[in-house]
Amino acid sequence: MKSQKAISRAIAAAAFLVATSAFAAAQQPARGIAMHGKPALADDFGSFPYVNADAPKGGAITYCVVGTFDNLNPFILKSMRTTARGVVDTIFGNLVFEPLMMRSADEPFSLYGLLAESVSMNEERTEAEFNLNPDAKWSDGEPVTPEDVIFTYEVFAKKGRPPYSSRMDKIEKIEKTGEHSVRFTFNDKADREFPLIVALTPIVPAHAFDEETFDRSTLKPVIGSGAYRISKVEPGTRIVFERNREYWGENVPSKRGYDNFDRITIEYFLNVNSLIEAFKKGICSVYSESDPVRRQRGIDFPAAQDGRVVAETFRNGVPPAVSGFFFNTRRAKFADPRVRRALSKLYDFGWINKNILNGEYERTLSYWQGSYLSALGEPANEKEKGLLEPFMDRVTPDVMDGTYGKRETAGAELGRDELREAFDLLKEAGYKLQGRQLVNSSGEPLTMEILVTSQEGERLAAVYQRALQKLGIGVSIRLLDDSQAQQRKQSYDFDVIIASVGFSGTLSPGIEQINRWGSQAARTEGTFNLSGSADPAIDAMIEAMLNARTEDDYIAAVRALDRLLIAGAYVVPMQHNNDEWVAYWAKYAHPDKTPLYGYKLQTWWQKPESN
Repeated sequence: MKSQKAISRAIAAAAFLVATSAFAAAQQPARGIAMHGKPALADDFGSFPYVNADAPKGGAITYCVVGTFDNLNPFILKSMRTTARGVVDTIFGNLVFEPLMMRSADEPFSLYGLLAESVSMNEERTEAEFNLNPDAKWSDGEPVTPEDVIFTYEVFAKKGRPPYSSRMDKIEKIEKTGEHSVRFTFNDKADREFPLIVALTPIVPAHAFDEETFDRSTLKPVIGSGAYRISKVEPGTRIVFERNREYWGENVPSKRGYDNFDRITIEYFLNVNSLIEAFKKGICSVYSESDPVRRQRGIDFPAAQDGRVVAETFRNGVPPAVSGFFFNTRRAKFADPRVRRALSKLYDFGWINKNILNGEYERTLSYWQGSYLSALGEPANEKEKGLLEPFMDRVTPDVMDGTYGKRETAGAELGRDELREAFDLLKEAGYKLQGRQLVNSSGEPLTMEILVTSQEGERLAAVYQRALQKLGIGVSIRLLDDSQAQQRKQSYDFDVIIASVGFSGTLSPGIEQINRWGSQAARTEGTFNLSGSADPAIDAMIEAMLNARTEDDYIAAVRALDRLLIAGAYVVPMQHNNDEWVAYWAKYAHPDKTPLYGYKLQTWWQKPESN
């Protein structure tokens, strides 16, 4: 007679087979997935449409950045904001670590196979099974395994930084289901976007990391599955990546046309001026600039005049990244939204655009401006009103009816009416003028320190300072170097700071909004919720957005979130220009097509005749 343990094992095995069969029947493996609808490319696509699949390999390129670095592990809190660029990088590419699937830069939110050649998901997206590419290897030649995927999530949960550290919170279990397959089962905290976030999470090798020391900064070259190995490290100054000639993924469709340089160097500089001078000397290969005045001055040198350096403007199709003055609402003086709304009225965009920016910019007021996701200029529809109904006290009437921002978007300069409106709001919040100082009911003056990291930021802050001082608000400006600013951001040690909501805008806002605006992120060190926003209304809109089943529901949730962020005045948005201006040495070339999300340096190459 069989033992009870044997019978239990047999029952468990049978149950597993039944569950596996049911799961397989529910969804066949797909090489591409999308947040809404279907991916644009068929399973047998050859390459992304915005690359040159036959781009020549070879040559070298040097990228230049302002700042420093003291760490090569991008997944830990310690030295989080001083991790070397390029290891995992939205601008220069994920040179060392790769995710299970790769995002297309030409679609709002679609993923295609990379480490995982395909994925199976059930209709409810409560389970996802990733089928690893059998050819996937780490740069030391070891195979990428399901155990590596499981280790990644376990070590991130124990030792990682936000947002990686919280991903296990939405996962019920991860299990190896075959030699090259791993299945995620999600719990009731997960949303419909979360399987895509799992697919985008970089994977680390279990054999090359020690869980015990994972959270310590390191300058020892790390091992990944990407197209490049770290070949040289000069702490704080330079990091050099060499292309792995045996890179496993060179012929994977989502990687064709990428990773064309044999060597990539990233040089660090103390300030923008020294970086520009290095570009003129040919040390830096590429120079991007948003300041129109600096653009003109920056390319006025012999190599630009004789054609050895070219300047080009690319146009992307996504909302602009929002940059501006972030109020730290963890501090009592910025806790009242009436105070923040008053201060937001005092940014003199009209004067700045005319006198500093050559009139080439537009005022930023929405977090998805210029797209169908923006609430700016649009009255709330019934779906939005339904979502916001429990929180109507958080949204001002002009934001609800779409009339907010008409003066600002018209480019008018700051006048008496705006000063009067701001002062009236401050009076409502309990402030009054006492002599030449604005004080609260306890007689404490309203003062603030604005942190900036560039001379450009310092100029903009000085204009803002003049307007604030007209109402008796004391303002000081402190210029910090990059490492100092990163430390202050990480611990939220500031009154006001000029920063950006993200590296770029998006047509597919999702889980990253939790890290930028969510209540939990406000209380967690190292997140991107610089403003400290902690509002149940914002949390509810993000949840509605993440769980939307139809495009109409999704758009309504994003617009409702936009209205809350605008009315909450957590940031004084500055300005934007969707033109991406880049100067580069003429020995480099790029694909003809610019994708939806703008030009991609990872797809450029060096002309063979210049090698």
